Amino acid sequence: MTEESSSLVLRRLDAADYQKGFLQLLGQLSVVGDISEELFQSRFNELSSNPDYYTVVIEDKGASKIVATASLIIERKFLRSCGKCGHIEDVVVADSYRGKKLGQRVLAALTDAAKQAGCYKIILDCSEENAPFYEKCGLSRKEIQMVKYLAS
Repeated sequence: MTEESSSLVLRRLDAADYQKGFLQLLGQLSVVGDISEELFQSRFNELSSNPDYYTVVIEDKGASKIVATASLIIERKFLRSCGKCGHIEDVVVADSYRGKKLGQRVLAALTDAAKQAGCYKIILDCSEENAPFYEKCGLSRKEIQMVKYLAS
């Protein structure tokens, strides 16, 4: 999966993204900690070989840096005839790139991936202040989570 818009390219996370500021971008969301390139590569290899874990990024090719990301983790359930539920995590857009609909692009890509994987819904936990953004992206409030049921 690759989607281009000018110099901003939507694609899967790549091992080389360590050098393109992927961890620094995640640091705008939460505490990342001290992760060496070796540790990053080890975790990348582990996650990229797992078909139930899917991370997308948007790279600014002109600046050679990662400016948006989000992950989809697929939960295999016994409910709904052993159905699958997608959990969207770690959605972040670089401060200087906000307002360009990059968050919507990564969410749309992960929603498509969840549909292709056969998920019956996606779940996303967020802060109250971010709920209006996720509602604009098609998710709705359910208890204390955001949820979108996907057509099966």
